[in-house]
Amino acid sequence: MTISTEEDQRKYTVQTSGLTKTYESTHAVDNLNLTVSTGSVYGFLGPNGAGKTTTMRLLTGLITPTEGTAKVAGISVSDRDKLVQRIGYAPADPPLYELLTGREQLAYAARFRDMDAQTATDRIRTLLDRFDLMAAAGDRIESYSSGMQRKMAVIQAVLHEPDVLILDEPTSGLDPQSVRKLRELLGEYAAAGGTVFLSTHDLAVVNKIADVIGVLNNGQLVAECTPEELKSNMTEDGNSLEQAFINITESANVVNDG
Repeated sequence: MTISTEEDQRKYTVQTSGLTKTYESTHAVDNLNLTVSTGSVYGFLGPNGAGKTTTMRLLTGLITPTEGTAKVAGISVSDRDKLVQRIGYAPADPPLYELLTGREQLAYAARFRDMDAQTATDRIRTLLDRFDLMAAAGDRIESYSSGMQRKMAVIQAVLHEPDVLILDEPTSGLDPQSVRKLRELLGEYAAAGGTVFLSTHDLAVVNKIADVIGVLNNGQLVAECTPEELKSNMTEDGNSLEQAFINITESANVVNDG
């Protein structure tokens, strides 16, 4: 696969070709070829240590590929200065300043993104209210629970309305009500033309909102299809995404061991 035409770049917001990251003799990501459609939710699944977080760090330009290429929103991941203006990234460990208040943290993020002051103020108010953080907006982040910090990380990622949201375990520590609100936000975001690249162990969320699921195992993409196709092909009753995920990763391990 090659990453070439402008038409492809409009159709696919995330494109990788032979993307590889090697640490000593270990392929954390091994010859990964992805095309993620614009306006879709891509559920990126895999067991612990599969290479999901490494892939996300490659897509955000935080680390450099050993081999291969990648473009996100039409921008090479090697051009991080341009890339950061077009993406929103919420890693598993949220990049928050604990001595800032929640509102100060988001105001700082808005300035970093060169957002108009009034637009930023309105967006911050709307998102804080949506995720039930308005009452705590004046408190220091060091006083926030892990779930509150997770919500702050998501708000920070989506604040500037980027072309692509890259979210690593965004539901971790969230209560069911907050998970539902996040799910609704991501659905609305994709419906408006944004692209979501989502890694999570919360298979219920993936089952409800993902248009396509990619399963990574030992750094390799071992399956890519809709949730319904994955369940239909990998389980007897066609109903359990959890069982389908277990079956496909176990099958991949048998092939690799063989």
